[in-house]
Amino acid sequence: MLKCWTKCEKLAPLLRASSTLCRQNAIRTGLNNVRTPTRVPMFHMSSGPWGSGGENLKYAVLMGAAFVGTLTLATLTVKEDNERYAKRMEEISTSLQRSNSLFQSESPGAAVSEPKPEAAPSPEKPSPPPEAAAPEVEASAAAPSETSEPPTADVTPPSHKLPSHTPYLLIGGGTASFAAARSIRARDPGAKVLIVTDEPDFPYMRPPLSKELWFSDDPSVTETLRFKQWNGKERSIYFQPPSFYINPEDLDSAENGGVAVLTNKKVVHMDVRGNKVKLDDNTEISYDKCLIATGGIPRNLQVLERAGEEVMKRTTLFRKIEDFKSLDKVSRSVKSITIIGGGFLGSELACALGRKSAESGLEVVQMFPEKGNMGKVLPEYLSNWTTEKVKKEGVKIISEALVKSVACKGDKLEIQLKDGRLVTTDHIVAAVGLEPNVDLAKSGGLEVDSDFGGYRVNAELQARSNIWVAGDAACFYDIRLGRRRVEHHDHAVVSGRLAGENMTGASKPYWHQSMFWSDLGPDVGYEAIGIVDSSLPTVGVFAKATAKDTPKAATEKSGTGIRSESETEDTATSPVASSAPAPAVDHKDEYGKGVIFYLRDKVVVGIILWNVFNRMPIARKIIKDGEEHADLNEVAKLFNIHED
Repeated sequence: MLKCWTKCEKLAPLLRASSTLCRQNAIRTGLNNVRTPTRVPMFHMSSGPWGSGGENLKYAVLMGAAFVGTLTLATLTVKEDNERYAKRMEEISTSLQRSNSLFQSESPGAAVSEPKPEAAPSPEKPSPPPEAAAPEVEASAAAPSETSEPPTADVTPPSHKLPSHTPYLLIGGGTASFAAARSIRARDPGAKVLIVTDEPDFPYMRPPLSKELWFSDDPSVTETLRFKQWNGKERSIYFQPPSFYINPEDLDSAENGGVAVLTNKKVVHMDVRGNKVKLDDNTEISYDKCLIATGGIPRNLQVLERAGEEVMKRTTLFRKIEDFKSLDKVSRSVKSITIIGGGFLGSELACALGRKSAESGLEVVQMFPEKGNMGKVLPEYLSNWTTEKVKKEGVKIISEALVKSVACKGDKLEIQLKDGRLVTTDHIVAAVGLEPNVDLAKSGGLEVDSDFGGYRVNAELQARSNIWVAGDAACFYDIRLGRRRVEHHDHAVVSGRLAGENMTGASKPYWHQSMFWSDLGPDVGYEAIGIVDSSLPTVGVFAKATAKDTPKAATEKSGTGIRSESETEDTATSPVASSAPAPAVDHKDEYGKGVIFYLRDKVVVGIILWNVFNRMPIARKIIKDGEEHADLNEVAKLFNIHED
C-alpha cells in the first residue's frame, strides 16, 4: 500500500493542475454567457468554448490512465502484503509453540491454555506480541506488560507495583474519605485519588451496623450486608460497588483519573516535610495533598482489660463489619448478652437485640452509670421516658451502674458493680465511646487538642499547608460554635466534602452544621444539630404524636433510608410559623414529638427534633443566626409540631 500511495502522490500535481484549468475555463464560460442552459449535456462540458471537445478528450484520457495505473498498483501491493502477513503469522505461531513447549518442560504439571485474544494475559502465560494482540488486550488495565517478543521460560513477567506517588492521598477508608474523594472528583474530574485503609472492605456506612441490619429477615444478611430501610427499599451498606473503583496499580496509567482503594494496609509513619508516608510493609508513597480521616478506636473499660484474656475473648468492641458479624453469631449461640453503655451505640444495640429476644429467648441487659438512656444528651425527664421505651423493646435496664470488676466463672461472666449488685452473663458488649485515632500525630508533628482530642485543625480543616483532617479524628474550629469534635455519620459526610473541596483550592470555612440521628427501633427516633449536652440549660416544647411521627413514616415520605442523605447545604430562609396556639401537654406522661433547645448564654447552640423529621434546615438557620429568643415556644412553632 505504501508503493500505491507513493505513485498517487506523484500523479497528484498533474491531476490538481488539470482540475484547476477545468474550473477556470468553466468560470470564464459562465461570465461570457448571460443565459445558462438549465441542463448541460455531458459532451458539452469542456475546458474551452462550448462545442469544442478536444481539450476535454485529453483530460478524459489522462484521468482514465491515472485511474487504471492506481488500481493496478493497489492490487499488486495488497497481494504482496497478504503474502508477507501470512508468512509473519506462520513465524509467530511457530515461536509461540516453541515457547509453550519450553515453558511446560520447565514447569511440569502446570496447565498452559492457549492465549485468548479478548482476555488480558495472566502472569503464568506468555504474552502475545503486539502484532497478534487484539485491541482489547492492548487497552486492558489488567495486562502486566507487553513486549515485542513473547517471553521465554526464564523471563518472569513483571509484577504489578503500587504507585510511588499520588496527587491525592486519603488515609482511612470510611465515610469521610469517600465523601472527600467524591468531592475532589467533582471539582477535578481527572483527579487521581488513592484511599489507604487497614480494613479489608471498600468504603461503607456504619449506622446500619447498629440499626437496620439487625431488623433484616434475611438469614444471610451478614454475608450480603443488604438491608431494608424503614421505607421498605433495599440497599447495601457499601457506598459503591467494587466496579466503581480502579486498581491501585493502575492509578498512574489511568488517563481520566479515578479513585483507587488500597485495603489491608496501614499508614504507620508520615514525613510531612518530604510529603510522603510509609505503610506497614515499608512501602513509601509520596503525595501532593493528603487527607487524614482515620476515624476512631472503640474505647474499652480498664476493668475489662485487666480481667484477662478469657474475659476479652467474650467481649465485643463494636465498630466494624467484622464486629457486626461476630456479634450476630454470638447472639444466636448464647443465652444472655450485657451491653455496657447508655449512649447512642449502646441504646441502639440494646433495642436491636431486644427486638430479637422476643423470638429467640435471648436475655438482653443494658447497664450504664447515668439515670437513664442517653443521659449525657437528653434532659433528665426525656431520658427517663426513653428508658421506659427501651424496656418495652425487651431490654433489662440497670441504671446508675459502675463496674467494679469482671471475672470468668466457669462458662459465665460475673460483673460486680460498685454498689454490690452482681450480674451474670455470657457475653459483654462495651459501648463506652470512641477514642480518636491520632497515631500519626507524633511522626507527622501534628497537634492534638488537649480538651477534645483529635487532630487540631483550622476552620478550613487544615492541619498543615497540604494536609487536611476530616471526620471523627478532626478537632476543628466551627465559626459559629467554636472548637469542636463530632463523632457522627453526617459530620463525616459534611467535613469530608469540605476537605475535598479545600484540597482542590476552594478555601471554604466550616459553617454547614452537620446533623446526627438515632433510632430506637422504627417507632422512636430523633435528629439533632449543634451542641446537645444535658449539662446545658434546655427548653422543651412537645405535642401529641400521630402515626406519621415515626422514623419509618419519615423515610417513607422522604424516600431515603439514611436520613442525612436528604440533607443539603440549603437553609430555611423564611420559615412560616403556625398561627395555631400551642396546646397544653402533660410532660409527665407524653413526649410523643417535640423540639428541645439547648442554650449557652441565652443563645440556642443545639436543637433536638424528637420524632419531628424533615425540619432540619429550620434548626440549622436558628443556630446560624445566633440570636437570643424571648419565647422559645414561639420559635417551636416554626417546626409546625402542633399540626395534625
